[in-house]
Amino acid sequence: MIMKLVIKILRGVWVAVATLLLLLAVLFLFTSPSPIYHFSEPQPFSGPDIFNPYRGLDSAAVWHRANFHTHTRVEGMLNECKYWPREVLRRYEAFGYDIVGISNHNEITPHPEAIVPDSYEHGYNLRNFHKLLIGSQRVNHFDALYPINTSQLQWQLDMLRDDCELMQINHPVRTPMLTRGRLQRLAGYDIMELTGAVAYIENEYWDWALSAGHYSFGLLNDDLHNPDSPIMIASRCSFLALPTLSTEDILATLREGCFYSMRVPNYGSGDWQVKYERNRSLPAVRDIGLRGDTIYMTLTARADSIVVYGQNHCRLVLVDAADSVGYRLRAEDSYARIAAYLPDRVVIMSNPFARYDASVADRPGGRASHDINTPLTLLYNLALVLAVVVIVWLYLKYVIRWKIVR
Repeated sequence: MIMKLVIKILRGVWVAVATLLLLLAVLFLFTSPSPIYHFSEPQPFSGPDIFNPYRGLDSAAVWHRANFHTHTRVEGMLNECKYWPREVLRRYEAFGYDIVGISNHNEITPHPEAIVPDSYEHGYNLRNFHKLLIGSQRVNHFDALYPINTSQLQWQLDMLRDDCELMQINHPVRTPMLTRGRLQRLAGYDIMELTGAVAYIENEYWDWALSAGHYSFGLLNDDLHNPDSPIMIASRCSFLALPTLSTEDILATLREGCFYSMRVPNYGSGDWQVKYERNRSLPAVRDIGLRGDTIYMTLTARADSIVVYGQNHCRLVLVDAADSVGYRLRAEDSYARIAAYLPDRVVIMSNPFARYDASVADRPGGRASHDINTPLTLLYNLALVLAVVVIVWLYLKYVIRWKIVR
């Protein structure tokens, strides 16, 4: 009697587990279709001109502190933050932020301030490949459950491209599948999210993409989930040069690149008053731009060191104990970006200056770096269909039929 009961329970467990595996397999296969691309070989930036992201900087502009990757409470049970948008914004205002973008997962949350573009973070997938869509009017709910190849990632970027004003690849340093090889191929995004983690503060992965001729600006964001944590809030930000604090100027500045990013330490180590005060008196960029072939940056405080990075993450120049740097781009320099390392582990990062031909393009690089490989696309998607058929057949034969026979 007991043995029959055990066997019955085991049969039930087997059917339940097999059914769950079937559902996961089918979900994986049904969300995996995509074109298969032929990616062009990486080509460094080239051309007689130098793209200057700060060409629009003038005395009328004011640096405005911003964070564009912020989570808040939403309607429903699934929440990544316990505070509603107004409360999160109030917390940021205490640190001197002027712009706080709300970017909840797969949901456009109404923003309390009409000046900030609507945004959301796209991606359910199990491999952490998320995108921030800035200036988006609708949510695209399609995502691959478990993307396995570069073409699937590229197809998502292409698919989302027309849904927003600007697209950012989120937290690449925390997305293991964004390897050097993949970042040398992916194209079509506008912004690369940078990291403030000390172990990765040089943001080498950004240089992998830039060195392959994929131009993007860099943004540091908190990716905030918990405003009560002094480590999480007000630790990464960007400063936008805005003539007015309006939606149009925010989008235009993000589109043109007239901003810089900053890693901010956890001042006070839990003492909120100290953190508030120190965040109100941060070092800043006094001047930045291009004169002839020379890029330059001047700070309001002395840095421990200032580094100019170039092709393949090479250090083109390093100066110690200085508040300014200048570097003349040589003919063989495809691009250069500036990073200043200040006391207390404050880091300031510029957007890249890159070579291009102004007579044929308005900025370096290009979007059309991949073509559909029709034979491989047909074979790949046919294989997915056959896999679904085989899995369902096996389930019917060895689970359902077995259960009935027994």
